[in-house]
Amino acid sequence: MNYKIQDIEKSFDGKIVENLGNNDYIIKINDNEHNLKIITMNSNGIEFVLDNKYHKAKYIEQSTNEMNIVIDNVPITLNLHTHFDEVVYKNSGGGGTGDAQLALKSQIPGKVVSISISEGDSIKKGDIVCTLESMKMQVAIKSHKDGVVKTIKVKEAATVAKGDVVAEIE
Repeated sequence: MNYKIQDIEKSFDGKIVENLGNNDYIIKINDNEHNLKIITMNSNGIEFVLDNKYHKAKYIEQSTNEMNIVIDNVPITLNLHTHFDEVVYKNSGGGGTGDAQLALKSQIPGKVVSISISEGDSIKKGDIVCTLESMKMQVAIKSHKDGVVKTIKVKEAATVAKGDVVAEIE
């Protein structure tokens, strides 16, 4: 799973390598293995020992792509899935030579949370067309080119499949 701490341009991968039982784990963060013991964990936070050092994390607030926590009395915002918007934008026609492409397609399945444009609107490449909720995350679908919105093919609260046309832009 990818995480990025706000204002730090480095993301890290973390995974459980081995469950030793009794809430003891060997975890891997990037390429380094660590010993983890979970003391308590509930909806308010977690107390744990990482490499023989005690830590306490309190969950403050969580949205679809960010989590605000306090670790050892230091507030931190974690950005979850930091590259997801870029991947969706690139694969929906953005970032390439898709100027001839009329249809803006969804590259993920999801539920339409909001629509940011109307038919007849002039938009620029990278403008948000709509927002989808997928896997409990909200992802902005952005225009793949400059143009005028010819038709909007989705409605709020509707679901879309991967490859469905979201809008046509001329």
